[in-house]
Amino acid sequence: MAPARRDCSGCGMILPTGCLLLSVLLFHPALAKVCNDRTKHGQDNSWFARDGENLPIMVLMPMNESALMSSISQGIEPAVQLAIQHIRESRKYSFSLITKIYDTECDNAKGLRAFFDAICYGPKHLMIFGGVCPSVTSIIAESLKGWNLVQLSFAATTPVLADKKKFPNFFRTVPSDNAVNPAVVKFLNFYDWSRVGTLTQDVQRFSEVRNDLTNELEKADIQIADTESFSNDPCVNVKKLKDNDVRIIIGQFDENLASKVFCCAYNLNMFGSKYQWIIPGWYQGNWWEQANSTNCTTKKLLTAMEGYISVDFEPLSARQIKGISGRTPKDYEREYSRELQQKGVEASKFHGFAYDGIWVIAKTLTRVMELLRVKHRQNTFHNFTVDDREVGKMVLDVMNETNFFGVTGQVMFRNGERMGTIKFNQFQEGHEVKVGEYNAIADVLDLINNSIRFQGLEPPKDRTFVRLQRRHINVPLYSILSTITILGMLMGGAFLFFNIKNRNHRLIKMSSPYMNNLIILGGMLSYASIFLFGLDGGFVSDKEFETLCTVRTWILIVGYTTAFGAMFAKTWRVHAIFKNVKMKKKIIKDQKLLIIVGGMLLIDLCILICWQIVDPLKRTVEEYSLEADPQGRDIAIRPFLEHCENTHMTIWLGIVYAYKGLLMLFGCFLAWETRNVSIPALNDSKYIGMSVYNVGIMCIIGAAVSFLTRDQPNVQFCIVALVIIFCSTITLCLVFVPKLITMRTNPDAATQNRRLKFTQNQKKEDSKTSTSVTSVNQANTSRLDGLQTDNHRLRMKITELDKELEEVTMQLQDTPEKTPYIKQNHYPDANNILSIRNFTDGKDGEKSILKNHLEQKPQAQWGSMDPSRINRALLLPRHLIQRRLSLQLPILHHAYLPSIGGVDASCTSPNGSPGSSPRHRHMPPSYRVMVSGL
Repeated sequence: MAPARRDCSGCGMILPTGCLLLSVLLFHPALAKVCNDRTKHGQDNSWFARDGENLPIMVLMPMNESALMSSISQGIEPAVQLAIQHIRESRKYSFSLITKIYDTECDNAKGLRAFFDAICYGPKHLMIFGGVCPSVTSIIAESLKGWNLVQLSFAATTPVLADKKKFPNFFRTVPSDNAVNPAVVKFLNFYDWSRVGTLTQDVQRFSEVRNDLTNELEKADIQIADTESFSNDPCVNVKKLKDNDVRIIIGQFDENLASKVFCCAYNLNMFGSKYQWIIPGWYQGNWWEQANSTNCTTKKLLTAMEGYISVDFEPLSARQIKGISGRTPKDYEREYSRELQQKGVEASKFHGFAYDGIWVIAKTLTRVMELLRVKHRQNTFHNFTVDDREVGKMVLDVMNETNFFGVTGQVMFRNGERMGTIKFNQFQEGHEVKVGEYNAIADVLDLINNSIRFQGLEPPKDRTFVRLQRRHINVPLYSILSTITILGMLMGGAFLFFNIKNRNHRLIKMSSPYMNNLIILGGMLSYASIFLFGLDGGFVSDKEFETLCTVRTWILIVGYTTAFGAMFAKTWRVHAIFKNVKMKKKIIKDQKLLIIVGGMLLIDLCILICWQIVDPLKRTVEEYSLEADPQGRDIAIRPFLEHCENTHMTIWLGIVYAYKGLLMLFGCFLAWETRNVSIPALNDSKYIGMSVYNVGIMCIIGAAVSFLTRDQPNVQFCIVALVIIFCSTITLCLVFVPKLITMRTNPDAATQNRRLKFTQNQKKEDSKTSTSVTSVNQANTSRLDGLQTDNHRLRMKITELDKELEEVTMQLQDTPEKTPYIKQNHYPDANNILSIRNFTDGKDGEKSILKNHLEQKPQAQWGSMDPSRINRALLLPRHLIQRRLSLQLPILHHAYLPSIGGVDASCTSPNGSPGSSPRHRHMPPSYRVMVSGL
């Protein structure tokens, strides 16, 4: 066998790292000379051929009590000696393992020096066993390839050593810190937690674990909501986790900072049924008491810690079956405890991995010896040689094939990493309780039934589950308002029946029954929109809701225009008739009013159609801030409300409001202008004004309050419904209730008014002189003929009276000496003569006060009156009488009667016979005409 090339002079070429320190040692002149003298063992190549050979194993551990992590090593040596003893007792191995411990003191320089001493001054080591401190182990493991040695560690858990490119000759029987990550992912999947956060101490060891965990979580499609790192004070980072609504928190920190973390969690109320903490499980017992450097008491810490899950490798297998040593884990544990008592040292949590590690070395060397012996037999006739490079490669291959059951479970490597068992403990009532384990080889998580006790009735949620809750209209409220709406529609139906049934009655006929029907129709449409405003996504689908948005808008707008358009059209006709300054004949029938209403509706349809085509109403959802569940469940309620909106909602509403506002202002103007036309059956201006006032005020208030309460659907619907009900009801009642009362109490007096006045300012002639004319509508042509006849007769009488007044005036001017004999008590009679009133105040419409006075003799009437009083009483009134008669009588005849279907102006000659109309004697008292202001 070729001599092993282990001379220290080759260090500079062989070692990829740590060369500086090794070169200082190896190239020191004195040391190099001694080392070269002590490397003769490299020439021995027959160790595999002899039975009973003592095979040396290099053991690297910190043994000095003052060194860091020395407590681990003190509990390891009894397990190693116990394993060697059991190997010897098994009689299955043809060699004996000899361990030589080299103290690394957990110091890089001293560790390298110990490794150098073992290489140069020790026997020829076939393998290296040990490596506790991460820094020392990583430096030595990186150089093993140059020495053709394989290292097996039992305590180095740092994830850095898992890099096979840097550490190809490194194995370990203890699972890596990263080995817990697949177990954690499996645990998260078991409880359907798909959203977590990490809190990591800013140290390389924990950062490496966090990075590997991130990769595992991404593979499992688990969301990392937040990743926080801290150095000393974790409270700020814990607060960020809470702000990001992280419920499942995976921590990577040592026990010194763990107390600070849980103190912050207590202060931030991040514990209990809503949170789950998952932390490392390798902390020392009662760590919260020993490492508590916070201002929180132990009781507070225990409160915050209650229920946390710790994850760590299983030091001894829970499966009580006999392993490679012929002993169960319990049997081994008893023997190990006796060894500890004999030597008086404390147990180490890695003792089981050290025990199984010695068995791994024994099985590996046995298999390598078998392979070498086979090759030796195959090359009997040749000079068989084997170098350290070939032996090292064979050891690597055999190590990767290792598979047996030891005291720590199934011992198996995958790329040099131990596929071990991970245990889960839960902190319950002051101590940790095992609740399950994860088998990395089978990738199986086994949880002990009913062992995990969560703080709530169920496992915590991985987030604040938000339950969308529609803010809908309460069914009782909708039912109540719908009932009121139905009553309003029934009232409208009753008014419609009343209007149709009595459409030929002179009261209803004079008030335009067709227009009344349109008013009722508009009110019914407005009532119907209430049912649609109360429907939301709870009753209909999203697509149907969008249709409702359009339909209810159309119905309400068309209903408003139909009702108020008909009312305003009626008022416009009265205004057009009585404000006709040119005194020309004006005939306005219902067909023209229907055209006006149709024009208003056409404008509405143009606006609505453009609205629907250009920017249709769509269903939009407005979400509000989270609210706590009223039932106390671990969920949050996010209310949402459905609206009917579009892109340019403000513009379209502005157009509609402007048009409706102008329509309402025009109605107010007409109502004001016709306020003095007081025929109840003809003019509704008073009631229209009341309706417009009430509707306007209610619409303004309702729109404002509805906008302010748009996030409260019950209040908004209640306000909108009540406004529509009030406006529709008050409008219908103001239009029809007076008619209903009049027909019930005095049907014949419905169109009777003894004081019909028509006032028109004469701006061109006399601003103080006004004209009042009473008239009736075009309801009954036959009765209007009688009015025409009375008009002719009265004009003839006024002409005769004018002549008589002229004669009396002439007589008084010729005989002034008779004036003292006029009686004072006749002066009131003169006033009666000058005030021509009530020509038709009798039953037959022919008797009057003026006629009674004229039938007396003029000499008897005027003989005793004072001439000055006569002059004051007669001379001035005569001019006024002539002027007013010349103005008012043509107005009565030419202006109004033709407009309502009366006789033509050609039939108004004062020479006509008073009895030319055969029906003038049958005119009822309800159509008597009064001319005042003479």
